[in-house]
Amino acid sequence: MPTLNEIRSTFLNFFERNDHQIVPSSPLVPRNDPTLMFTNSGMVQFKNLFTGVEHRDYSRASTSQKCVRAGGKHNDLDNVGYTARHHTFFEMLGNFSFGDYFKEQAIPYAWDLLTKDFGLDKEKLLVTIYHTDDEAAEIWKKYAGLPDDRIIRIATDDNFWSMGATGPCGPCTEIFYDHGPEIWGGPPGSPEEDGDRFIEIWNLVFMQNERFEDGTMRELDMQSIDTGMGLERIGALLQGKHDNYDTDLMRSLIEASANITDGAPDGPGNVHHRVIADHLRSTSFLIADGVMPSNEGRGYVLRRIMRRAMRHAHLLGAKDPVMFRLVPNLVGLMGQAFPELGRAQALIEETLKLEETRFKQTLDRGLSLLDAELKGLPEGQNLPGETAFKLYDTFGFPLDLTQDALREMGRAVDIDGFDAAMAEQKAKARAAWSGSGEAADSTVWFDIAEEKGTTDFLGYDTELAEAQIMAVVKDGDRVDTAKAGDTVQFVLNQTPFYAEAGGQVGDTGTLETDSGTARITDTKKVAGVFIHFGEVTKGEIANAQAAKLEVDHARRTSIRANHSATHLLHEALRKALGDQVAQRGSLNAPDRLRFDFSHAKGLTAEELAQVETEVNSFIRQNSPVETRIMTPDDAREIGAQALFGEKYGDEVRVVSMGTEDGSGKGLDGQTYSIELCGGTHVRQTGDIGVFVTIAEGASSAGVRRIEALTGADAFRYLSEQDHRLAAVASELKSRPEDTVDRVRALLDERKALTAEVAQLRRELAMGGGASKGEGAEAKDVGGVKFLAQVLNGVSGKDLPPLIDEMKARLGSGAVLLIADAGGKAAVAAGVTPDLTDRVSAVDLVKAAVPHLGGKGGGGRPDMAQGGGKDVENAQSAIEAAEQVLTG
Repeated sequence: MPTLNEIRSTFLNFFERNDHQIVPSSPLVPRNDPTLMFTNSGMVQFKNLFTGVEHRDYSRASTSQKCVRAGGKHNDLDNVGYTARHHTFFEMLGNFSFGDYFKEQAIPYAWDLLTKDFGLDKEKLLVTIYHTDDEAAEIWKKYAGLPDDRIIRIATDDNFWSMGATGPCGPCTEIFYDHGPEIWGGPPGSPEEDGDRFIEIWNLVFMQNERFEDGTMRELDMQSIDTGMGLERIGALLQGKHDNYDTDLMRSLIEASANITDGAPDGPGNVHHRVIADHLRSTSFLIADGVMPSNEGRGYVLRRIMRRAMRHAHLLGAKDPVMFRLVPNLVGLMGQAFPELGRAQALIEETLKLEETRFKQTLDRGLSLLDAELKGLPEGQNLPGETAFKLYDTFGFPLDLTQDALREMGRAVDIDGFDAAMAEQKAKARAAWSGSGEAADSTVWFDIAEEKGTTDFLGYDTELAEAQIMAVVKDGDRVDTAKAGDTVQFVLNQTPFYAEAGGQVGDTGTLETDSGTARITDTKKVAGVFIHFGEVTKGEIANAQAAKLEVDHARRTSIRANHSATHLLHEALRKALGDQVAQRGSLNAPDRLRFDFSHAKGLTAEELAQVETEVNSFIRQNSPVETRIMTPDDAREIGAQALFGEKYGDEVRVVSMGTEDGSGKGLDGQTYSIELCGGTHVRQTGDIGVFVTIAEGASSAGVRRIEALTGADAFRYLSEQDHRLAAVASELKSRPEDTVDRVRALLDERKALTAEVAQLRRELAMGGGASKGEGAEAKDVGGVKFLAQVLNGVSGKDLPPLIDEMKARLGSGAVLLIADAGGKAAVAAGVTPDLTDRVSAVDLVKAAVPHLGGKGGGGRPDMAQGGGKDVENAQSAIEAAEQVLTG
């Protein structure tokens, strides 16, 4: 009996032998179809190939595509566990032709694989075709030998596929297996077709037409093939089972669930085990593809799936979290075919454990609160919506859980009252919000959020995606279209563009539709809505169009490197300066990083060098940068650093990098940097390249700021520094490594020469040669010997020592010196100690300064200084000082 893994391999090997490119499964979050919440078929990743928008180096492909149907129009969630063939997660086996082969080969491929490689009994197979597709009917007759009664013509859309209301479309042929008359049911198209006797196992789509808005069609220039066969369904058939949950893989997961919950796999709890097995697959694969539980968008659907499984575990009597303990079983079964499961195993386990722990707390608390609320209600009365909203908003008890619990009691929730309470809360939030008056702060974004919902962010693991334009805003108002030259803002249902937050600047890039192109210049976020600031550069862009989004890769790469380096810098500062260091702000831009932190004094050169060396050592370690989702309390418990003053929700994103032991493998207690952060980061620390500080200084009282560069910018800076050093060494006629010693020697020499020049100036001044009047002598002014002189070639700083020398020569008296410093005046006065009670040097300076075009002046009674801008009135200044002496 072949296993599902063997069946998958047989399928892919068959088509590889027939010249098909084996293409890995695309992620569960579609990058090229904004209308889909999750990838739900094999053709999703090839949509642009079918339409001719994209071209690849192959025209035949085969995949085993992972799919989820649990949200939007493709939602099988409520049926899972109760039927034989419904799943939230399944694998779709498919082969595809992009303008290569068509019906004449697609049908033989399917027939040969089923009857030869898989060994199915030809007599048990029958097919359906679209009622006008005579070409397909002839091929089935000629190649497979099927009689007319086993080629059933269907006139409905069941056998006609279309990509949308317009665009590529074409007839289908579906292959069915007859399980025999002992099972109730009739062939397709009959009144008993919903029975289980005839089961569809493969659908072949012949994409041969293009449909237009008026309903007319024409043949496509490139006719293509798209097929899909559920692995679980064909697996059940080949393993002789009539229930997908009895296949080897699903049975293994069911038995694992039974072992952990101490229940029989086929006992009363059978449905619970089936739900757990199915939901374990969908939740694990979604987490591996970057979806995290949240209260909106894809994250909300993931949370619903998780909590549905966890509620079934609760009904089995599980007291502790169990889902995360099943992940190793799943990885063992499917990890070889889907290696992303193994890579994300730790994240999957941690996310499931956290969610189930919180869910059990929420469930227990919510049921207790609900019981208390119900005690005051008359028998059979619905729970008031306001009460249900309080359980949701205040205590985190979701509405669907409240409804489930009440359903068992024969009650319901007043939904109108719940919606009214929700609307009132939104109105209060809007009223409490105050913007800056800029376009990004307009309350229009709250209207868009309420009408269209918030934006799903895809940018943690992609820089390219398709989205649907939900609104175009120009000058604060919503508009239908924007034309070339218009500056507008776009809102989309999903985006790879990071919105400015946490110090990281917003992304830039391009937005392109079928009719126009825009350059995205910035991205911000208000009320959960991502606002893409853009300028339409070509054509016209309309609301509701599908758009291709592409982030500026080089810019994002630089921003990521700077952001991750900031985390390493923070920890290096804590190691060098102490645990009191805390982040006070940051900027992560494409060309630099800036980091503000609490510290009382400037860093020494040695401390700065230590920090820079440590950051670079962890860059060279090239350890993985890992992300986990947890509660703020749990994050703090493991030592995660949080941004000062930042408000965090019920869940936080924790980014860790580097290991203390240098192994590159994060172990408990050995992770170097752990921080709460919602930004984008490098995959490995080595992607940062190199780190170099370029400035350190004060930002504000008690806060220091470091500016630094990484990657190519850091290399360019260091290269420029090398060139400057080489130029300096050349000028000094020394080797670069001797430059410091050479400069020190020159500085010492300059210092000695400066001192010598100053001494010569003083000597010249004392000898009278530097004065404007030769041989200035002291004279008696008011009974005080007064020496006044105007000096050339003497700086203001040379005046105090000259004053001291002249006072010594006078023995008793007062001195006033005015220096002519390039047209400006410096003045100093001195009074010998015996006269300071009678005459103050400060008064002499203050009397002289106004005549020199200056103000003020000050000092001590024995020595004072001042200055002015006009030395031409020096004589008037001297006379004013003399008047002070004469009283």
